[in-house]
Amino acid sequence: MTVQDVRSSGLVDLLLDKAGDYLPPDKVAAVEEAYRFAEEAHSGQYRKSGEPFIEHPLSTALYLVDLHFDYNALRAALLHDVVEDTPVTYEELAKHFGEEVATLVDGVTKLTQNELMNTWGEDEVRPVQYTNEAARAASIRKMLMTMAEDVRVVIIKLADRLHNMRTLDSMPENRKVAIAQETLDIYAPLAHRLGMWELKWLLEDLAFQHIDSEAYRAISRLLATKREEREKYIDRVVSMLEDELQAAGIRANVYGRPKHIYSIHRKTEKYDSINRTVNDINDLFALRVIVESVGDCYAALGIVHTMWRPLQGEFDDYIASPKDNMYQSLHTAVLCEDASPVEIQIRTAEMHQLAEYGVAAHWLYKEGSADDQSFEEKMTWLRQILEWQREVAGAEEFVEGFKTDIFQNQVFVYTPKGELKEMPAGATPVDFSYRIHTDVGHRCIGAKVNGKLVPLQYHLQIGDMVEIITSKSVRGPSRDWLNENKGYLKTSHARSKVRQWFNRQERKASVQTGREVFTREIRRLDTTMSEEEIADLMGYASLDDFFAGLGNGSLSMRQVVGKLTDLVAEPEEDEPTVVTLPEPESGIEVLGVGDLLTRMARCCNPIGGHSIIGYITRGRGITVHRRTCPNIMRESESERLVEVDWGKTKTLYPVQIRVESWDRVGLLSDVTSLVADEGVNIVQSITGGQEDDLSIIRLTVTVENIEQLNRLFSKIEGVVGVLSVSRVMG
Repeated sequence: MTVQDVRSSGLVDLLLDKAGDYLPPDKVAAVEEAYRFAEEAHSGQYRKSGEPFIEHPLSTALYLVDLHFDYNALRAALLHDVVEDTPVTYEELAKHFGEEVATLVDGVTKLTQNELMNTWGEDEVRPVQYTNEAARAASIRKMLMTMAEDVRVVIIKLADRLHNMRTLDSMPENRKVAIAQETLDIYAPLAHRLGMWELKWLLEDLAFQHIDSEAYRAISRLLATKREEREKYIDRVVSMLEDELQAAGIRANVYGRPKHIYSIHRKTEKYDSINRTVNDINDLFALRVIVESVGDCYAALGIVHTMWRPLQGEFDDYIASPKDNMYQSLHTAVLCEDASPVEIQIRTAEMHQLAEYGVAAHWLYKEGSADDQSFEEKMTWLRQILEWQREVAGAEEFVEGFKTDIFQNQVFVYTPKGELKEMPAGATPVDFSYRIHTDVGHRCIGAKVNGKLVPLQYHLQIGDMVEIITSKSVRGPSRDWLNENKGYLKTSHARSKVRQWFNRQERKASVQTGREVFTREIRRLDTTMSEEEIADLMGYASLDDFFAGLGNGSLSMRQVVGKLTDLVAEPEEDEPTVVTLPEPESGIEVLGVGDLLTRMARCCNPIGGHSIIGYITRGRGITVHRRTCPNIMRESESERLVEVDWGKTKTLYPVQIRVESWDRVGLLSDVTSLVADEGVNIVQSITGGQEDDLSIIRLTVTVENIEQLNRLFSKIEGVVGVLSVSRVMG
């Protein structure tokens, strides 16, 4: 057994021992079974660092077992890479370990190339290959949307990312920086929003080490040179505070809170911009006070403020007003011994567990059970935010929306009823109105902050009380709101709602226009197909989609007419019909045979421009059909079909036309004159009549092709009094 094998064996023994502390033996055995399956699946695979691949899923599961996660989460952590990196399929996982485990694994599995291609709509131009950025965005979106159903998905992914960051040194430099940046942009903020502070700080420091190694080392040296001085100072302040709390009868655990390197870096950047130094950072020295009850929290706060002067604007009560991610604590900053600013956090032990582990602390208290009503209620905020983001179309826009709406610094503001709302820094009253309700946003015409009217571009501040002024009717948003330079909107959620409103208005207009165009043009065809059938024929899912296509120009009526004239057909008759139409002048070439007698089929009336084929009749030469004619498509004697083509000589085709109009003097003269002006012959006597107080004119003309026929229809429709023009088939 190699050293690496011994290490893997030791890790799995540690995992099973820890699982045995809170899981029954049968569940521990199930975890071990998942490990054996993963070990076999990853057999022969090694990470770039050289260790067996199985050590990675083992390390991921070890993070979860310390939080007492349920056995299915542990099994999913062990199996989380088998679908992505081995031949094992989702179906195999579901068969061996059940749908719950398979779904968890699928949630953290990157999308395959085929899955990425399937995320594109049918009408979109699909790329041959997804870009790396788009692929990562699509996979992150998949993970986040799965998280809405089961938060364990993202915690497994965070544990997976933590181990990847700890072993990042073996990666090429460009990949190290890219992975570290993604960790800083997505995964550390996600841990923050889930209240998992310890994990957040670890991910931030590990990422910062690779993104700006020089700054990382500089801050590390600064902290190292002052460590002894800082530790002595903290010990002195802790001792003083413990004595005062004990004298007041408050049992408390007081200790210094280490400041993380990336957090110090962010503070120094901010302070540099306002000409302040690292010595001005209030929480470079930080204390944490853990007490037994909520009452003790406030009592301890009073003692702290009695001992040292509180710094103005540095107090936050997250016990009375918890953050959306369930975080609770009292925050204050005081001018302590030697005039040094010190940040102090005061909370109960339960609050502390929640602060360190966030949503993951739920499993610590529930012994692996995720079925808890209060927990589900606490996760409502997350699902609501994910639901808002679900409406964003593209994966990259979705992820960018998360960075803006969720991962940036937040401000806490209040509704007039005192409800606390968390908004991203820089959010405006318009953003706030859409966070309340879409209808409130659409009707927003003004805003009051703390009782005073403010511009709609006002940036909300911590503690603001925001009142939205609305119109009585839905007048809709302003297009200026979408102009990023004017600063009305910060959140992608609000921007998406505004875009949707304008898209719906434009769609309504397009549907109405398309309906009018269709109603007017369809009269040219004698078809029994319903509007819904025609929409389906043209490939549209609904009638409104079809009309919208006609209205916005993505579909032309010419395309519709062409499709319909190719399909409309009646049974061919061997005997002439009552109305005998003259045959067109011979202009059909029978390919490879020579000149033969030809005639146009009555069942489908082909006109120049249609795709045609010949049918050899018994004793009457060749009948020319459209290739889409049902009679031809049903023909069993294929040897009677011959290739034909439109000849080079001019060919004219008879077409029967029906004109409906209001009766007036000179109507017939105007119609016939117009037909003549278009160079079209009337080959059969004109008939007229009355139907429902309308004048009906029937005539037969000869045209060269369907384009000439459509042009003639448009001209006749322009005659004063004409209501409609349609073609009579057969």
